[in-house]
Amino acid sequence: MNRPAPPSPDVTDDELHALVDGQLAPDRRSAVEEALARDPAMAAKVAAWHTQRDALRRLHGELLDDPIPAPLMSALDHHLPRQARRSSWMRWGGMAAGVLIAFAAGWLGNAQWSASRSPSAVLAKAPAMREFVHDASIAHAVYAPEKRHAVEVAASEQQHLVQWLSRRLDRPLKVPDLSTLGYTLVGGRLLPGETGARAQFMFEDAAGERVTLYIGTLDARAAGSSPEALKETAFRFASEGPVPSFYWVDQGFGYAVAGKLPRDVLLKLATLAYRDLS
Repeated sequence: MNRPAPPSPDVTDDELHALVDGQLAPDRRSAVEEALARDPAMAAKVAAWHTQRDALRRLHGELLDDPIPAPLMSALDHHLPRQARRSSWMRWGGMAAGVLIAFAAGWLGNAQWSASRSPSAVLAKAPAMREFVHDASIAHAVYAPEKRHAVEVAASEQQHLVQWLSRRLDRPLKVPDLSTLGYTLVGGRLLPGETGARAQFMFEDAAGERVTLYIGTLDARAAGSSPEALKETAFRFASEGPVPSFYWVDQGFGYAVAGKLPRDVLLKLATLAYRDLS
């Protein structure tokens, strides 16, 4: 009499990540896909990972083909036991190089290598760039607590607000749509900056938590960097100032999403704004 085939072992998170990264062993693929078809919660988790992976590729795609530098690998060897390294590489698969280079360098203290990699990395350390990010944090801390005067022009006049700030910054502006994360536009205001006018758009959720988008021109000479650096997109986290922010540079313009929020929530908002504005 034929015995039924034994059930497949439980699907692990490592296998799910390997599936997302295209690294799953062929002999496990059908079993994992069958498990996803039976488990809507697991399928939703994998779909969310796909979205995160795509966002990371868009933000750090230029790093994915770079070899991981020897100093960073040495730091990983020092900080992580062999089994943890093996698990991490299996978990991240093809994204390991990009994610580790983009983020691990910071928490392992490998700032010197990161600063030397590209003009945009050098720009992040320039005094004018640090000042821009600090100004964004200060502007958020000053205006976000305001009840009646948080903005100069309310969201009800969004078209006028965008036209006015676009004219003052001499660049077509756009308000990103953050509603999928529960944040709607409160309004905006004009602010002064070292190299001219700056703009601030403010958003809040149903609980009244606020986040701001700070925008302004960056001058290459004032930033202590080359014009080429200001053409490259940089996406970085900053904790200087009263509140943290994620910021980036695109075609000579700086953007900073600031708020007194957990880092992962702020990252989601900044990523959404980055994608919408790019």
